[in-house]
Amino acid sequence: MTIPLLPNAAARHVFLNRHGLAARPSGAGKGGDLANVIDDLGFVQLDSVNTFARAHDMILWSRRQQYRPAALQNLLQSDRAVFEHWTHDAATIPIQSFPYWRLRFQRDGDRLVKQWRNGRRDDFTAKTEQVLRRVADHGPCTSGQVGKDESRGSGGWWDWHPSKTALEYLWRSGQVSVLRRDGFTKVYDLTERVIPQSLRDPRPDVHDTIEWCCVGALNRLGFATAGELAHFWDTVTPAEAKQWCTEALAQGRIIEIDVEGADGKLRRSFAWPDVMDTISAPTQRVRILSPFDPALRDRQRAERLFGFHYRIEIFVPAPQRKYGYYVFPVIEGDRMVGRIDMRRENGRLSVTAFWPERGVAMGGGRVAALRAELARAARFGGCEDVDFAADWIREH
Repeated sequence: MTIPLLPNAAARHVFLNRHGLAARPSGAGKGGDLANVIDDLGFVQLDSVNTFARAHDMILWSRRQQYRPAALQNLLQSDRAVFEHWTHDAATIPIQSFPYWRLRFQRDGDRLVKQWRNGRRDDFTAKTEQVLRRVADHGPCTSGQVGKDESRGSGGWWDWHPSKTALEYLWRSGQVSVLRRDGFTKVYDLTERVIPQSLRDPRPDVHDTIEWCCVGALNRLGFATAGELAHFWDTVTPAEAKQWCTEALAQGRIIEIDVEGADGKLRRSFAWPDVMDTISAPTQRVRILSPFDPALRDRQRAERLFGFHYRIEIFVPAPQRKYGYYVFPVIEGDRMVGRIDMRRENGRLSVTAFWPERGVAMGGGRVAALRAELARAARFGGCEDVDFAADWIREH
């Protein structure tokens, strides 16, 4: 049987359509419209780095340029349209997904007891009941409000005091939930006081959860290997995703296709049978993306599809950085055209450098489009104006 071929340009179009980067970024960017954006993506990764704007805010702004950060807090705290938990990192997730997080709660709870009991100072398990009682009896709290008699470490997560570790464990195992954020600090309460009962009561079994995870991942990726399906939510195992693909293929629910990469190499993947029925080219809009944008989060897949090699350099010593501490990728239509080093300084957006990708000519039209996007970014970030370094357009 001949395996259908998805050429690279078409693969990019499918992928960008599924990731909300094909149409112009119009829409209210709040309320139900914003909830739909998050649902379309599956989840939005949360990150605290804020040289210009936090990752989750950039992700949402890239798709809805009327979006402002307060809208996401409203979805969490007032509308209860999302909840916070973990995929491969902390994320905001549509509230309707909550029943299918039961498996995640169980697996995270079992795994973290083993990892954290030996990998962190003291024994946090001796504090879990005490911390849970504190939340139950006295209401919402932050990690700074528990274990006040315990010494605070000066290191990172490995040096948390036991009650902070216990509170994090209770969250990861589903016993408490994030009620709201004060700044970027999580405020926790009992899950039964945060999540509606109609979503707490359903208890999907493992089989139903695997089905939900794999279907949801394939819907949002457009095409994927079994490993990529497993990695999307980081809940089911690679073996479980592989078994799902085997059964779905045998049932005729999915097909195999060869996806052409930017280098011409083919990668065997799974897709829905209608994957090639509606392929439309994205609008030629320049957008500045978060380094954690869903379209780029899997660095290897982004490199295969777009020929775009990106590595964040936060943890690289300054003299060894090739680009900068926190550099934003830039896309135009279906092409990654470069990366930009910019930050908010003294109420202004300061642009240090833009490095176009090899083969990308910076003619007047493209420079004007980039400047227009920077002006939009400045308004989003509350900056009065944009300052450009004298030599801001660089060469590799």
